[in-house]
Amino acid sequence: MLGRGVLASVARYFGGLVGRFSRDLGIDLGTANTLVHVKGRGIMLREPSVVAVDSSTGHVLAVGEEAKRMVGRTPAHITAVRPLRDGVIADFDTTEAMLHHFIEKVLTRRVWEHPRVVIGVPSGITEVERRAVEEATRRAGAWSAVVIDEPMAAAIGAGMPVGEPVGSMVVDIGGGTTEVAVISLGGICTEQSVRVAGEEMDEAIAAYVRHELNLHIGQRTAEEIKIKIGSAFPLPEEQEMTIRGKDLMSGLPRSMPLTSQQVREAIREPLGVIVELIKETLDETPPELAADVMSRGIVLAGGVALLRGLDQLISAETDVPVYIADDPLTAVVVGTARYLEELDGFPSRR
Repeated sequence: MLGRGVLASVARYFGGLVGRFSRDLGIDLGTANTLVHVKGRGIMLREPSVVAVDSSTGHVLAVGEEAKRMVGRTPAHITAVRPLRDGVIADFDTTEAMLHHFIEKVLTRRVWEHPRVVIGVPSGITEVERRAVEEATRRAGAWSAVVIDEPMAAAIGAGMPVGEPVGSMVVDIGGGTTEVAVISLGGICTEQSVRVAGEEMDEAIAAYVRHELNLHIGQRTAEEIKIKIGSAFPLPEEQEMTIRGKDLMSGLPRSMPLTSQQVREAIREPLGVIVELIKETLDETPPELAADVMSRGIVLAGGVALLRGLDQLISAETDVPVYIADDPLTAVVVGTARYLEELDGFPSRR
């Protein structure tokens, strides 16, 4: 019978063999969107984290962009679902199917090819949730799965000096979670997270339109409003757009104008939660690191970093300079790819 040392050597040998012939992947598994970086090729996939399922058979009908187009337009037996909620797996089997589809899509798979994967996860999830992500990734076809906290990945992807003995603060605001972290010497010194982010802003916009304008709109319309005219701080020139929905009184389709001031009022509460989270994290940061943050500033990453005036709002509330990452949407997935390059080795598949 082979000893454990021999078995470990065999596992390392085959792990290295697989690594030479496989393309390693970095994955940002987000509540709203999933991005995949292929080693040597760059970002090869950027699609919504949505799966269309036939509820009568459980069969997956579509994944990603195709599935998102079905949201709100499917017959009763077809359900378009987001398998992740607030940054964590809500539906394990559907998440596995989605990951498998995305991995197959970016790789020309051979029978023996199983990529090694680094995958970004929210720092506030439990160990059980972390293991669920790892297991779903391996079952989707990965040789091994290594998880990295999204704030760390975002900081690496944004080019922050995470390995230096100085405090760097990153705020990663995605679809399901907002994470704030102060990083120094390659580790997270202080971090806070809250499950309030882009999706809660969409819900707040839909609720405002329903209560104030008696108009029912869907999630996709609310997201479009946020992107087109949403702002966190007064604009030099306020904007307006025409929205369409169903009149709550007559039940008939109706169009009406909506202004950026109204959208700002609608998202005031979720924005307030995010600002308070940043203040709390600063308050809990050791004095020396807090002084570094005061002088070096805060870096914003994640899709919501693109919300107009968000940097101005946070700076006004904290008295700290705020900067937006060069490409906030890809900071996490680029960080997973760079982290992958720095790893000396991967754990053998369990």
